[in-house]
Amino acid sequence: MAEAEAVQLKEEGNRHFQLQDYKAAAKSYSQALKLTKDKALLATLYRNRAACGLKTESYVQAASDASRAIDINSSDIKALYRRCQALEHLGKLAQAFKDVQCCATLEPRNQNFQERLRRLNTSIQEKLRVQFSTDSRVQKMFEILLDGNSEADKLEKAANNLIVLSREEAGAERIFQNNGVALLLQLLDTKRPELMLAAVRTLSGMCSGHRARATAILHAVRIDRICSLMAVGNEELPLTVCNLLQAIIDALSGEDKPEHRGKEEALVLDTKKDLKQITNHLLDMLVSKKVSGQGRDQALNLLSKNVPRKDLAIHDNSRTIYVVDNGLRKILKVVGQVPDLPSCLPLTDNTRMLASILINKLYDDLRCDPERDHFHKICEEYITGKFDPQDMDKNVIAIQTVSGILQGPFDLGNQLLGLKGVMEMMVALCGSERETDQLVAVEALIHASTKLSRATFIITNGVSLLKEIYKTTQNEKIKIRTLVGLCKLGSAGGTDYGLRQFAEGSTEKLAKQCRKWLCNTSTDTRTRRWAAEGLAYLTLDADVKDDFVQDIPALQAMLELAKTPDKTILYSVATTLVNCTNSYDVKEVIPELVQLAKFSKQHVPEEHPKDKKDFVDMRVKRLLKAGVISALACMVKADNAILTDQTKELLARVFLALCDNPKDRGTIVAQGGGKALIPLALEGTDVGKVKAAHALAKIAAVSNPDIAFPGERVYEVVRPLVSLLNTQRDGLQNYEALLGLTNLSERSDKLRQKIFKEKALPDIENYMFENHDQLRQAATECMCNMVVNKEVQERFLADGNDRLKLVVLLCGEDDDKVQNAAAGALAMLTAAHKKLCFKMTQVTTQWLEILQRLCLHDQLSVQHRGLVIAYNLLAADAELAKKLVESELLEILTVVGKQEPDEKRAAVVQTARECLIKCMDYGFIKPVS
Repeated sequence: MAEAEAVQLKEEGNRHFQLQDYKAAAKSYSQALKLTKDKALLATLYRNRAACGLKTESYVQAASDASRAIDINSSDIKALYRRCQALEHLGKLAQAFKDVQCCATLEPRNQNFQERLRRLNTSIQEKLRVQFSTDSRVQKMFEILLDGNSEADKLEKAANNLIVLSREEAGAERIFQNNGVALLLQLLDTKRPELMLAAVRTLSGMCSGHRARATAILHAVRIDRICSLMAVGNEELPLTVCNLLQAIIDALSGEDKPEHRGKEEALVLDTKKDLKQITNHLLDMLVSKKVSGQGRDQALNLLSKNVPRKDLAIHDNSRTIYVVDNGLRKILKVVGQVPDLPSCLPLTDNTRMLASILINKLYDDLRCDPERDHFHKICEEYITGKFDPQDMDKNVIAIQTVSGILQGPFDLGNQLLGLKGVMEMMVALCGSERETDQLVAVEALIHASTKLSRATFIITNGVSLLKEIYKTTQNEKIKIRTLVGLCKLGSAGGTDYGLRQFAEGSTEKLAKQCRKWLCNTSTDTRTRRWAAEGLAYLTLDADVKDDFVQDIPALQAMLELAKTPDKTILYSVATTLVNCTNSYDVKEVIPELVQLAKFSKQHVPEEHPKDKKDFVDMRVKRLLKAGVISALACMVKADNAILTDQTKELLARVFLALCDNPKDRGTIVAQGGGKALIPLALEGTDVGKVKAAHALAKIAAVSNPDIAFPGERVYEVVRPLVSLLNTQRDGLQNYEALLGLTNLSERSDKLRQKIFKEKALPDIENYMFENHDQLRQAATECMCNMVVNKEVQERFLADGNDRLKLVVLLCGEDDDKVQNAAAGALAMLTAAHKKLCFKMTQVTTQWLEILQRLCLHDQLSVQHRGLVIAYNLLAADAELAKKLVESELLEILTVVGKQEPDEKRAAVVQTARECLIKCMDYGFIKPVS
């Protein structure tokens, strides 16, 4: 019974295979294998399942199944050939060559075997040639690098060649096999910066995409040595070592999605232990005095990038929990560092900000309230443990820590502000005689006064102190911070013109002082950054933003500051630009609610006269003239940790505001704006991605894609545009996305294929049903371009859908533009497939009436397309042509064909005459002498 069932399953598998359902076929063969012990049947089943493996590109499985069939029958020619094919795909050319050699011996006249034999022989010879030449090149390069007497230019060339070689799979493997890791370690021992950089970059290339090599290199070099290299004070080396460690982490965690390498995977043990060891060493680096500021920054970057989940849909956040339990106090220590205290660790301008960002990412990655409560408890214990009446330094560190947390998870920072004595300690430190205390306290007050309720508390308790410090201090660093504190408090009412914290004109005076500081290039970048931060708050006031964009030196000073290495400025600059372009969200004012609020004597928000559209447009013009696009493009390229999702959203908002006027889009493209928008549309907050995608749509709708998005970048634009074809987006976003896709789909079939693969076709079809004239027109024009693609045509050919009917009915619309686009689509479809010519006559009874209307249309482009459709139907089939000739269409063609073909009507008259000639060919009409 079992044997009979096995035979039946084999036949079932064969049927599935013939129907090209290879997975179902493989399943049937697998079930049959469990039921039989007959050797001949087993060999056939394994051989057949190997064929399924080849079709589904499961080459390891195909090779294994073919081998089992060969074990049963060593002269099974089909199994041998299938194993040969699988092995060739797996890169095992020598083994594949042996199999096809056996096949050629068994069947010498088989041309397929002979051809594959020749091809494999050529491939093997080429591989050996490359291998031997690579081996000698690797050896020669190491000899030059390790020779102390080598000339500088030879050294540089050898180092660069080695790096390039390591980035190719064959080259990386040859370096590894030729004792390359040990030789690279010798280069690291030379202590010569250029050789050390070359060694690290080569190791980096060797680790990329190869888990086994990455594991071996990690153990050979050792994580403690890698971290010690990253700890040095040279800015370039820590960054290069950081890239090496990232390549190792990606390879170990599978983030770089390496190709399947067959048996190699079995050699690699569980990588969790190595990843945990790397995390522990990075956490230790944070609090070590031996680590430079640059090294600490890179450790924070690596933790930010690799610990929190990249996708919150993934349930497992164990890495974050581990870091919170074992490293949060270490991160808090970095956040709480005060540069002027003797105990301070080596820092850069970015270090504390990176630590705040890491805390924010860890906090956002927590999944439930108990996890957040535990996080809060650690922070609270750390801060309260620092308070000490006998040690002012500890109190300052505690307030500095709170200040840092306020720049990260703001909700957590607000909770910590409520701790007993925190706000009082801030105010008390403002009155301290020590400048360090004042500096920390003022910064903390600035970060604490973000919400209006907090600002009101500080206005009551701290403004007089801030003013006093501003007047009395001689320290520029404190002076600028107190000014920013006053700026922030002055802007606590936001954009509400009627809710001002300070007297009339005070905010303008503060802004003027900030602009003065900003233009003073003799002061350090960090101090000028605070001036920019002050403007980020004050530019909520329309008078301030209008004055600022007219102050060209101050505006350009801020944009130049955004290009400096101190990237902590990015958020402030982005906020200022959002304020100047009014690209923040504004709540819709409902007149009935305003009346109700006035009646109940509630405050009603007021719009400043300078926030009206004319003023905003003028500010946008001035920003573009000042070179804002080049500054934005530079900001987008910033380090990933500093460029937070919130900052990306702000930049996307600015770009969208700048793209509003079609006349400005050419300038934006010329200065690299199109290229800069792509990463903003692919990563960040949902709101930010939509805003960036909308800005891309505006550019793609009117620009030449080859210029706006050069090279391969144009394909990256498609997905953001398709994401706007969504009912949750507004009509303008839908419309401009369709215009952008229409423009792209006109360029090449490769772009049309990309649009099709992004599953945009159903959405485009949906908008062709829209009642809104412009949306329906844009969707139809897009479809007109898309039907050139073969896969789109196949959708129209498929049975059981109304796609063709929709296009035919749209040809009968009253809107000339919709008619023109629909007629163009129908002309191309009927020209491509005769089947669609017949289908057109079946989808609706109105088809002939619609075609006649097209052929008589007032607009020449629509008329020409109608005549092309008529010609396609006539050319498709004699019976169909007869039906057309018997209708009024013949009269229409005769009238049009007899017209004198002037320059405008030449194409129309010529097409009508071609239709008449086709009728003559069939013998339906005769020429008049």
